[in-house]
Amino acid sequence: MLKVTSVNVNGLRAAAKKGYLPWLAATDADVVCLQEVRAEPEQLTAESRHPEGWHTVYEPARAEGAKGRAGVAMLTRREPDAVRTGFGVAEFADSGRYLEVDLPGVTVASLYLPAGQVGTERQEQKERFMASFLPYLTELRARAAADGREVLVCGDWNIAHREADLKNWRNNRKNSGFLPEERAWLDRVLDPADGGYVDVVRALHPDQEGPYSWWSYRGRAFDNDTGWRIDYHLATPGLAARALKAEVERAPSHPERWSDHAPVSVVYGL
Repeated sequence: MLKVTSVNVNGLRAAAKKGYLPWLAATDADVVCLQEVRAEPEQLTAESRHPEGWHTVYEPARAEGAKGRAGVAMLTRREPDAVRTGFGVAEFADSGRYLEVDLPGVTVASLYLPAGQVGTERQEQKERFMASFLPYLTELRARAAADGREVLVCGDWNIAHREADLKNWRNNRKNSGFLPEERAWLDRVLDPADGGYVDVVRALHPDQEGPYSWWSYRGRAFDNDTGWRIDYHLATPGLAARALKAEVERAPSHPERWSDHAPVSVVYGL
């Protein structure tokens, strides 16, 4: 079995003070993918930086004006066979948004796709990222297949794909994260003739609303489960077919949250 968990920690230093470390100590995951770490490794406490029992890899944002933002990381029980950062596009080389490791038979990646805002440079950046990332995903899948490997890309994709992935979808049709062109891009990622990946949680829960993985801190979004499903496990078909169960580890109550996202965990039979 391989259990993989993905979670946007919304700042690892803050999460560590709110409950992330007890959660990590209790998890039985084999791999944990983190997004929005927002810190250089040396800025973390020793307990957060190198927790006992884990091999850790960090890819912080290093670009001018981006430090202290974004940042991805991966924790693995087994030492990775190889580590790669970025996806070969100069604009995003130091953005702290993509990291992948090779484990026996599978490449696992942690992705933090940019959030956008309609009518701003942030949205244009998000669109450039998507345009350059899809060819890389296709290439990664082909390269892994040639090596007899599977691929799993986990992370905060910042797009709700279907109406079932967003509680208040009617009022968000013109907002970044649920724009028609963003959803169409995810269609391509999941098209067997294009990207060729499978949305693992949706495949296991085809008729469920959600399960949501992000709730705004504003109002009573969490209490009312007015959420978004934007944290995905996207896998090559061979690995997706071996997914046994999926769970969004939603906190029991609002005060017990240590991020505005919840960990998304999937167990794969290898």
